[in-house]
Amino acid sequence: QVQLVESGGGLVQAGASLRLSCAASGSTFSSRAMAWFRQVPGKERECVAGIRWSGSTWYLDSVKGRFTISRDNAKNTVYLQMNSLKPEDTAVYYCAAARGLYYSGTYFASDFGSWGQGTQVTVSS
Repeated sequence: QVQLVESGGGLVQAGASLRLSCAASGSTFSSRAMAWFRQVPGKERECVAGIRWSGSTWYLDSVKGRFTISRDNAKNTVYLQMNSLKPEDTAVYYCAAARGLYYSGTYFASDFGSWGQGTQVTVSS
C-alpha cells in the first residue's frame, strides 16, 4: 500500500491557477501509474488526469489544454497544474496510485488502490 498526501487546494477566482502536489511513500513510486480524480457531492469520482510509469499522460476532455499532470520520481511526487480554472472545476481532488506495478490500463477508480485524503478546490465565478 502506498501512502499519499495531497496539498495545494484552495479558493480561487475563475481564470486563476492552482498547483496540487501529492507526496507518496515507498520505493515503488516510479513504477506506478498515478492519477488525479475529483468528486462533487452526488456524483461519481472521475479521473481528470493520469500519468503512467513511462511518462505517458491522459486527460479528461474538459480539462485538456488547461491541466497538466507531471511527476518527479526523485521526489516521489506527482503534480497537477491547473490553469484557467472554471467554477465547474470545483470539487474535492484526490491523488491515487495504481494497484499494480507498471500498470498501463484504464483510468477508472477501481484500477487504483491507494488514495490520498483529498484536497478541496473551489473556483468562484
